[in-house]
Amino acid sequence: MAKAMVTNIQGYSIHDGAGIRTVVFLKGCPLRCLWCANPENLETPVQIGFLSNLCTGCGRCAKACSNGAIVTGGERRIDRSKCKSCGACVQACYYDALVSYGEERTVEDVFDKVRRDKMFYESSGGGVTVSGGEPLTHAQFVAELFELCHGEGINTCVETCGCVPRGSMELVQSLTDTFYFDLKLMDTELHKKYTGMDNVQILDNARFLAGKGSNILFRQPIIPGVNSDGENVRKTAEFILSLGRDDVCIQLMPYHRMGTAKYAALDKDYELPELEIMPAEEIDAIAALYNELGVKCTVSR
Repeated sequence: MAKAMVTNIQGYSIHDGAGIRTVVFLKGCPLRCLWCANPENLETPVQIGFLSNLCTGCGRCAKACSNGAIVTGGERRIDRSKCKSCGACVQACYYDALVSYGEERTVEDVFDKVRRDKMFYESSGGGVTVSGGEPLTHAQFVAELFELCHGEGINTCVETCGCVPRGSMELVQSLTDTFYFDLKLMDTELHKKYTGMDNVQILDNARFLAGKGSNILFRQPIIPGVNSDGENVRKTAEFILSLGRDDVCIQLMPYHRMGTAKYAALDKDYELPELEIMPAEEIDAIAALYNELGVKCTVSR
């Protein structure tokens, strides 16, 4: 059985595929999108986060740490150069001010947990979704999990940025009932500027899945001033139409700031601190443009 680093198994989700779903969040991602809402899932190893608003200053964490990585009296509680992510401080904290992001789990263990919600999947048309990070950095794990899911008639969905080797896509393609596939920016250089990688492999994988007849919903996080302009919308629509699939749609994901607290917990700088939330009417105008261009578009609310 394969293993992967899991940060969360979230039940009763209604935003990550059809029906009621259980979402398995895996650590690791090749992209570094400046707006990422899940910074705890970017790097694969276990990380310790500090939630300052929950800390009472009791000092139990410092006593529990054998590496001298706990710093008291300052804004930052963890000396990252000394921290071994052993989790002793997390276990010692009575107030959940310290949290461990990531736990290595087997496919069997994860499947045992997600199958408990099967009655909700059956009654709602839901199933299991893997997310991240980029879940297909653990393609073997996903393939084995989905094979078990299909063995019990459980629907499967992958949320992917598409920036993975072709072999990873091939491994899960026939086992995945729906791909939620991000198309962030169509200009290669701008994609590299804002995500750290170009989009060549991403677009190639999108073509591959479309050619295989996979069920795809493209999604686009709308970041004001980054990819919200008409040119990017037109180029994205042209790409989708070039796939020759009348059934392929796009869903807009309005920018939000809900992940910023996790940056502080990990002592990371949030790269877009001044970015404002886009008004709903502007998001709707982008959706209207997609529809005018011949690509069915919805907005995630």
